[in-house]
Amino acid sequence: MKAFFRVSFLIINMLLALNSHGADLKIGYVQVDKLLQEAPQTAETGKKLEKEFSPRSLELDRLQKQIKDAEAAIEKDRATISEIDRRTKERDVSNMKLEFQRKQRELREDINLRKNEELAILQDRINKAVASVAETESYDLVVYGGVAYASKKIDITEKVLKLLGKK
Repeated sequence: MKAFFRVSFLIINMLLALNSHGADLKIGYVQVDKLLQEAPQTAETGKKLEKEFSPRSLELDRLQKQIKDAEAAIEKDRATISEIDRRTKERDVSNMKLEFQRKQRELREDINLRKNEELAILQDRINKAVASVAETESYDLVVYGGVAYASKKIDITEKVLKLLGKK
């Protein structure tokens, strides 16, 4: 937190120094959370990940149904099967549940890894789009989130979104 205030203080001092020397300073602000939600690449990434992981998700659904069916069969046959057979079937169901939990955990971990990879790619695209808008429109400073207040006249988020939409 101290580092944030120090950096903010340095930026404010730099801006005041530039402004006091008569330089026209053009500042822009970008809402990163809005970009991450509304960028067309976000929807594309969601579809891509869904397609990539849907076979494994379907496999988990099948395994879960298998477990429920096996449990129902044990309950149904409880009165007619021997104690040894019942214990064997219950052990099999228990092993299936462990396998299901392991596969479910692995799927979650793999999805999180891929989401982070795709997020890094999107963040790189966003940074390039922000830099492009800033250079094209001669901004001296563009700040991301973490700003207490930013006027709508310096918010360049929509311009960056338009640029992201062209890619």
